Amino acid sequence: MAFVEFTAKEQIGILTINRPNALNALNDQVIRELDQVLDSIDVGTIRCVIVTGAGEKAFVAGADIAQMSKLTKAEGEAFGKLGNDVFRKLETLPVPTIAAVNGFALGGGCELCMSCDIRLASETAVFGQPEVGLGITPGFGGTQRMARLVGMGKAKELIYTARNIKAPEALAIGLVQAVYPAAELMAEAEKMANRIAGNAPIAVRACKKAINDGMQVDIEAGEVIEEKLFGSCFETQDQQNAMTAFIEKRKHDPFVNA
Repeated sequence: MAFVEFTAKEQIGILTINRPNALNALNDQVIRELDQVLDSIDVGTIRCVIVTGAGEKAFVAGADIAQMSKLTKAEGEAFGKLGNDVFRKLETLPVPTIAAVNGFALGGGCELCMSCDIRLASETAVFGQPEVGLGITPGFGGTQRMARLVGMGKAKELIYTARNIKAPEALAIGLVQAVYPAAELMAEAEKMANRIAGNAPIAVRACKKAINDGMQVDIEAGEVIEEKLFGSCFETQDQQNAMTAFIEKRKHDPFVNA
């Protein structure tokens, strides 16, 4: 891969958009490489994935404007579908994902981090959907995920005004879950990822599916989704291991993803 790297640190995967000379901007090659990397992740071994950007300035500064400026109406729609399909694949990756936002997360970069389950930001991070200032709409899910994360009114304000916000405001509105000094961001992301990886992986994956799928339906249908996933955890080796250890007042054996 030229622009997307994936490394494994035991049960943690680190996915890096590596195009720092262009502030990690997303062109079609970057998005297609991201698609291939997501397909290659072994969710039987990897229990949590951290998504970040190379360099000190940007997570992902946006989509590649030079490329987009020449698109026709049909090509623009196709580019939007490409980004949406890949970001949806990230959003529905069976294992949890953490965005470690280390700088600018604008346009497609903000949309990329919103496709992750949890967002951690450095103090230097900047978020925004500047598309209307360029004569377009957010195209990789920004109009949909922003409203779900921060509420419709705040999402409309940010998208209509194309206003960028810094990390403290992103934390205050619930766009990110924590803010850290830049030098501590990856260590904190790895600490959280390792804590997630230390829990029963089948149960964690079931929780992710229950939350994601449940948000698309009414609460009664969501509870049916939860009941089925709850039931699916029983008779797994991890469930029997943990509950037996709890009853016997001892530490459970390591979870085995079975």
